[in-house]
Amino acid sequence: FLEFFVADEDSVLVSRYRKAGLLVLGKTNTPEFGLVAVTEPALRGPTRNPWNLDHTPGGSSGGSAAAVAAGFVPAAHGGDGGGSIRIPSSACGLFGLKPSRGRNPLGPHFDGNWLGLVQEHVLSRSVRDSAAMLDISSRPAVGEPLIAPTPDRPFLEEAHTDPGRLRVALCTESLFGTTTHGDCIEAAEKAAALLESLGHDVEEACPPFDKARMVEAYLRIVAAGLAADIAYAARLVGKKPERDYFEPVTWLMMLIGRKTRGDELASLLLATQENARRIAIFHETYDVLLTPTLGRPPVKIGELRPSRRDELAIKAVSRFPARKVLDFVLEEMAAEQMDPVPNTMLFNLTGQPAMSVPLHWNASGLPIGVQFAGRYGDEATLLRLAGQLEAAQPWVDRRPLLA
Repeated sequence: FLEFFVADEDSVLVSRYRKAGLLVLGKTNTPEFGLVAVTEPALRGPTRNPWNLDHTPGGSSGGSAAAVAAGFVPAAHGGDGGGSIRIPSSACGLFGLKPSRGRNPLGPHFDGNWLGLVQEHVLSRSVRDSAAMLDISSRPAVGEPLIAPTPDRPFLEEAHTDPGRLRVALCTESLFGTTTHGDCIEAAEKAAALLESLGHDVEEACPPFDKARMVEAYLRIVAAGLAADIAYAARLVGKKPERDYFEPVTWLMMLIGRKTRGDELASLLLATQENARRIAIFHETYDVLLTPTLGRPPVKIGELRPSRRDELAIKAVSRFPARKVLDFVLEEMAAEQMDPVPNTMLFNLTGQPAMSVPLHWNASGLPIGVQFAGRYGDEATLLRLAGQLEAAQPWVDRRPLLA
């Protein structure tokens, strides 16, 4: 639908990158509208993981992750609406920070924001580069709907500051899914042991929230946001959205977004705020929450692609979009898609900063990241901790053969 569209101006974020002297080399591959956690769009084909070409680099910023992991660039832009910085960072052995809601500017146009779920930043090999990029980009911009608290000092300085003794909650339960692979649990438990060796206090505890309600909120908000994005894109290119322009899952999600009522959406946003408050209270006890980033190691190319039968079913439902049928298909699809990546979406809903740190590789040589989430507005603590972990267990020399 947007294959030949070229924007006539830079976003505020890209303008700041250029002003700082950064060179923009080009665009990388993403799934259509950034919807899924693998990068296998019908238009361009799959992007492959430099650590093993049979596996996905994750998504939606999978092209960015592959470029950094393969050594093309030291850092690449990503947009995180459900884990799209952290998921590919975990899959490709990179450092990936999703900033707090309102930390980086999203203007001058706010399409693709998904009602506040999306935050933009970079995927990088080092904590230092991520912190420096955040210093470049994170000043308030005119007209931003939300601005995160002003940091006490530069983020680059924070990355080289001792974090002190932190209270860390370890949770290996699947936050939005059902099961967690042993490799991912092992990664989190080894990270917990490393934290204890560095003097931090670690105990097992999971944040309290209404799982069913938050999963529903996430899916409905994304669907409604996608419907708005496609309507906005249609105005940009002067074309009417038609089913044949889009992948089946994209079209289905758009239909679900169109069928979501305003009162439903408002109720779900209120539920999100209530649960975010509960998690904020949890963080009065704990400075940081540690989880596996993913629910399983990076999957193989095509593993999460809808089967031919599923695609035909989706197309049939799309032709006769009865609300009850759409809801049933959404629930079935969500259960299948969320199990591999269950732990990242929660922090898009709450607005907290969260990062994936590359501290583990499994027996097959695939990277397995661990996720740390902090208090809203407190990237400083996360960057201090990340800097300490990088010094204690460096990963910069671990590179795929492809690099």
